[in-house]
Amino acid sequence: MISGWALALAAALMLSVGLVAGKDNLRVAYEWREMDFKYDSPDQRWSAIESGAFKPANAIPFGLEIYRHRLFITLPRWRDGVPASLAYLDLNDTSTKMPALTPFPSWVAHSLNESDPELVSPFRARADRCGRLWVLDSRISGVLEQTKLYGPAQLLVYDLHSDDLLRRHVLPAAQTKQSSFFANLAVEDSDCENSFAYMADLGSPGLVVYSWRDQESWRVQHHFFHPDPLAGNFSIAGIEFQWDDGVYGLALSKPQLDGFSTLYFHPLSSTMEFSVNTAVLRNKTLATSGAIYREFNILGSRGPNDQAGAECLDPESGVIFYALLNQNAVGCWKTSGSYTSQDRVYMSDTNMIFPSDVKVDDQRRLWVMSNQLQAFIYDELYPGSFNFRILTGSVQDAIDRTACDVPRKLPEIISKFGEVIKTNIQGTKMSEGRSASTRFTFSWLLGSCILLWSLLL
Repeated sequence: MISGWALALAAALMLSVGLVAGKDNLRVAYEWREMDFKYDSPDQRWSAIESGAFKPANAIPFGLEIYRHRLFITLPRWRDGVPASLAYLDLNDTSTKMPALTPFPSWVAHSLNESDPELVSPFRARADRCGRLWVLDSRISGVLEQTKLYGPAQLLVYDLHSDDLLRRHVLPAAQTKQSSFFANLAVEDSDCENSFAYMADLGSPGLVVYSWRDQESWRVQHHFFHPDPLAGNFSIAGIEFQWDDGVYGLALSKPQLDGFSTLYFHPLSSTMEFSVNTAVLRNKTLATSGAIYREFNILGSRGPNDQAGAECLDPESGVIFYALLNQNAVGCWKTSGSYTSQDRVYMSDTNMIFPSDVKVDDQRRLWVMSNQLQAFIYDELYPGSFNFRILTGSVQDAIDRTACDVPRKLPEIISKFGEVIKTNIQGTKMSEGRSASTRFTFSWLLGSCILLWSLLL
């Protein structure tokens, strides 16, 4: 017969472990075997497939963004046969978990038959609080086939109330390099008329800053943007490869009292995290000078094999969520604490193979896209299996019982403590009788102390 002491100790240990390990509180909201689009008619869709304008096997989702009832998805043109590289689904339509996508802003905007196409191959889209959608377009198609460059990377800004194009900024030639590849974007929008965009160049490591008010951009150089040669090995779902990608993950804090924010960033081929105040980046004179060298901060390392991809920050809790590619997981870090206090909020070798984007929306819901990019590039995807997923859950549920959770309040701790003790004592009485329960009074007292200690962790 198990003693009361053993039961209490087991309960304490289980609860203590529960506080350290995440609860995987994300659910699959959408999943696709292959991506599909909303055509005007079935005949039009079939004609697109017959002509090769739409090759379902070549369309892979990569980035996501949420604004009100629309969830935007970027579909870079890694190969030909991708009819629209930016599209959306309606969050209010719950009739299917495999919805066809509506091109944004229109079918015409994605036509490559034009001499100067509006949209070629965007990797990221970011909606701001001012009702604008910022789209970072690499303008490179066929990266995995016959590569075609349509011009320097560009930043497009749309009005989300009308879907009209508000502004198009093509990066000046001096701000791009021969190997440039712009694949991530962050937008600082505390002042709608003085907003700034930060564009990460992972191919030729650097950061381009764009001022909405001044309608100009400048390039920032720093050695923290470069990859770590010792962190270029990746192993995902049985596929091993090497990448040497530079600055990639970007996350902005909420504005400070002076109106500036902290930009957190990391190279893709690295396990390190860095930061810089946007006051430095927004000052064109300082940002483009050698004096910027000492303005950047080293936060620390995530540990071996913990290369991170996309990241985002929840402004209310100050928690950063980031994609852990080698681990098939999403990690978290509470920015008010030490960088050593990290945790994982979700891990799955089925649902989270290559998490390509993470996002927290204005309702504090966490969204994660997984797309098996490693298989798409180096192997093949099977149309009979679910290859692409979007998972979601509230921020609070995601960080519950992790190192990123907010401290527990004492009344909540005492209540939980009482519930567990009461449940175990009643169980002992039922199984052993009243005399048996008193026999373990001291054991229960000692076990209860351990349990209370675990709750206070």
